[in-house]
Amino acid sequence: MKTNNMSESDSGLRVPTVQEDSDSAIIHSSEKPIPTRIQIDGGPQAWATLVGGFFVTMATFGYTYAFGVYQDIYTRSQLASASRISWIGSTQLFFIFLVGLPAGKMLDLGYYRHTMVVGSTLYVFSMFMVSIAHHDQYYQIFLSQAIGMGIGAGMLYVPAMALQAHYWQKRRALAMGIVALGASTGGIFFPIMLNQLFKGSAGFSWGVRASAFLCLGLLSVSIVLMKPNPEIMTAAKPKPDIKSVITDIPYMAVNSGAGIVEIGLFFPIFYLQLFTILKGLDPNFAFYTLAIMNASAFPGRTIPNFFADKLGPFNAFIPVGAICAALILALLHIETVGGVVVFAILYGFFSGAWLSLASPCVASLSKHPSELGVRFGISFAVSGIGSLIGNPVDGALLGDTFPWWRAITFSAATVMGGTGLILFTRHFIAKNKGTHFV
Repeated sequence: MKTNNMSESDSGLRVPTVQEDSDSAIIHSSEKPIPTRIQIDGGPQAWATLVGGFFVTMATFGYTYAFGVYQDIYTRSQLASASRISWIGSTQLFFIFLVGLPAGKMLDLGYYRHTMVVGSTLYVFSMFMVSIAHHDQYYQIFLSQAIGMGIGAGMLYVPAMALQAHYWQKRRALAMGIVALGASTGGIFFPIMLNQLFKGSAGFSWGVRASAFLCLGLLSVSIVLMKPNPEIMTAAKPKPDIKSVITDIPYMAVNSGAGIVEIGLFFPIFYLQLFTILKGLDPNFAFYTLAIMNASAFPGRTIPNFFADKLGPFNAFIPVGAICAALILALLHIETVGGVVVFAILYGFFSGAWLSLASPCVASLSKHPSELGVRFGISFAVSGIGSLIGNPVDGALLGDTFPWWRAITFSAATVMGGTGLILFTRHFIAKNKGTHFV
């Protein structure tokens, strides 16, 4: 018996013979489809996975947003030049994105929990190594903070984001935005925590250790809360074809555009605290600039995602990128505390929106849930190249005299250029899907 293109299997499960997924990609009956009794858009495990993902992004990306504190301390303690210090933060970001490729593949193969345990262990261990590294030995900090923490966080971040697609479909963009709020939460909490501990009686070493213990707790809880949807993992599904993914021209063009954007996007996140201090503004105020920026990212990571579910993720993604470029240029004329506050609020909102909308855009280009991990991994690996080179270039442009206009114009130009490439690609995506709501 057939009803609405549905056939009934011997086991009693209703399975589609011809199904159109959220990306309008047709999966033919020759491919064994996913059972329709998968629980999505709600339920205890969906919400537990969302909360667990929130804790992961808080402990990983949220902590990365506090690197501006380290940039300030390392630069003023003359550990190395601003450019060399930037390599620590940018390499950490690069590995978070790069390691997402094998981590996403491990998720698709069913090794999610193994990946989470190994990643959490490496990440927390590397944080403790930062606490005992000698400040006159650049390589020790680079190995522990850039490489160790970067690889560990990369094993955690991409699976935590991709796993949300196992449980959310109609409100996928909003769910991923809520998970991304963890990064904003960490970006508020960790800069304040580290600044207070570093300049207080705890000092640098115990300040880092305190944050490591907190991250250990967050990641331990997330491992307990999150798990893949068993019906998706056990259902017959087409094997992810990496070759077809990397030859998907619109998909790779979007990845390239995002990589160009990320060359400049993280410049204010890494340098705003130092920028404020070197402009002669109150250092006590400067310590809170990153927290202000990340606090304003809260609505930025949810409100645009809410509209993205209705209008299409790319239709929200592109204007947000253009606004980020304009805001970076505005730094050329900011000289007061009020100006820094307004910039931090606006840039936090729109940069947070850009980062949280990236995942729904990638998910919307997937043809089947079984390839989500691979697509997320490739996307983050390609775009991570931009985060690797951007801030060291900024540091080289600033040199020892800090002519801010060089780094500001460079960063704004790359963000605008990458956004233009994504805008151009959106035309072909809309044409292929037959709708402008992409």
